Amino acid sequence: MAVAATAQYKNYINGRWVDALDGRTMESLNPATGEVLGIVPRSTARDAVAAIEAAAQAFPKWRRVPAPRRAEILFRAAEIMVRRKEELGRLVTMEMGKVLKEGLADVQEAIDETYYMAGEGRRLFGQTTPSELPDKFAMAIREPIGVAVAITPWNFPLAIPTWKIAPALVAGNTVVFKPASDTPILAATLVQIFEEAGLPPGVLNLVIGNGDEVGEPLVTHPQVGVVAFTGSTAVGREIALKATQHLKRVSLEMGGKNAIIVMDDADLNLALDGIVWSAFGTSGQRCTAASRIIVHRAVARELTERLVERAQRLRLGNGLDPTVDMGPVVNARQLQRIHQYVQIGVQEGAKLLCGGTIVREGDLARGFFYAPTVFGDVRPEMRIAQEEIFGPVTAIITVDSLEEAIAVNNGVQYGLVTSIYTRDINRAFRALREIDTGIVYVNAGTIGAEVHLPFGGTKNTGNGHREAGVQALDIFTEWKTVFIDYSGRLQRAMIDIAPLPS
Repeated sequence: MAVAATAQYKNYINGRWVDALDGRTMESLNPATGEVLGIVPRSTARDAVAAIEAAAQAFPKWRRVPAPRRAEILFRAAEIMVRRKEELGRLVTMEMGKVLKEGLADVQEAIDETYYMAGEGRRLFGQTTPSELPDKFAMAIREPIGVAVAITPWNFPLAIPTWKIAPALVAGNTVVFKPASDTPILAATLVQIFEEAGLPPGVLNLVIGNGDEVGEPLVTHPQVGVVAFTGSTAVGREIALKATQHLKRVSLEMGGKNAIIVMDDADLNLALDGIVWSAFGTSGQRCTAASRIIVHRAVARELTERLVERAQRLRLGNGLDPTVDMGPVVNARQLQRIHQYVQIGVQEGAKLLCGGTIVREGDLARGFFYAPTVFGDVRPEMRIAQEEIFGPVTAIITVDSLEEAIAVNNGVQYGLVTSIYTRDINRAFRALREIDTGIVYVNAGTIGAEVHLPFGGTKNTGNGHREAGVQALDIFTEWKTVFIDYSGRLQRAMIDIAPLPS
């Protein structure tokens, strides 16, 4: 019986599927089974430059395509994703590891974002305003920037790329897409969908490879106008330093150390549901994951006991199995990083209540599985309460008041999302005012972005830009102010302003 050949994938540059210029390749693995899913290019800076040059060449023509026509291509891409949702969801689970219901949700978010930005093709609103002079018209309009580079992570391998690619394209930019090296097959599949939808050659280009081998020209090349990055704060800082030296626009969506605050009047059943989903969904590999539980002392013991019991009942395994609650982490490096943080927590004096182990039993031995982990007796200054772990680990911190809870919440370098559970509307509104994060939930977990609202955070989580919503267009457009003087004479602005009639 013949053995099926391993699937081969390529870069996409100037409308053609091509190998890396030096012919090197690497493997994409299923993190649950260790199976090789495909062979993909291991690109270098030469491939990145070729993609940038193709995008730059395509830009003048693409920007002149009317925005509603550009949007029609996005709409068709979303329609293709709808038809292929089940297939795409399974691929998310196979290549990234999250359970199938989360893989399907990843696809749905990509669909929603692409539809939403297709709608912006008939808006892309500017501004009109009265002029201070007679017989003069004033307005401001959006213009595309040029070549946009999208550098995306592996944890939301379809959703996050569309957050960058869709607004960039509808605004008239061309794109070079550099996906995480852990999820290249999903990236190639997404680009193929845009190709099928009718995107012209050079408008969207794909370069697959490791960041340290591909990244330099993507953030420094003179023909790149904007860099949009999602990933760690450390890498984002490096990108910002390099790109801003060349006066490029940079959008950074980086780390989080998110908290769920549980007050003494909270509905504990509801809070526990939110905590389990937020701490252990996607195996904790979300920038919005709840890695801190800040709980009022009056309910801390009950909440802790019930959370540990819930965490211990979670079933690990291949996310394609509908009985599985939590899949693997993405790779061996991430598995070791999580375990090192757990060891740090123990050394700091936190109490390991459950988990804390790499799971290598039975079929799980072939993948990268970490047991759901809960720490108690955590002090706010501990590293496990300050640093992003990006795994299924959460830390319980006890407080005595709302004011203390907010202070603990704000006392980290990140500011992405916070949740508070309370039945007191006054407490809720005080928390909304005082919490220093870009997103706040009341009586819901820290998970669940909606594409028509801005997504992003404060402090070291980002650099002030927002993704999703109409605010995403600000990243990928320049404002152009236009004056039309139909007076037939020279009007010298402030010099010739007429006095008010007496």
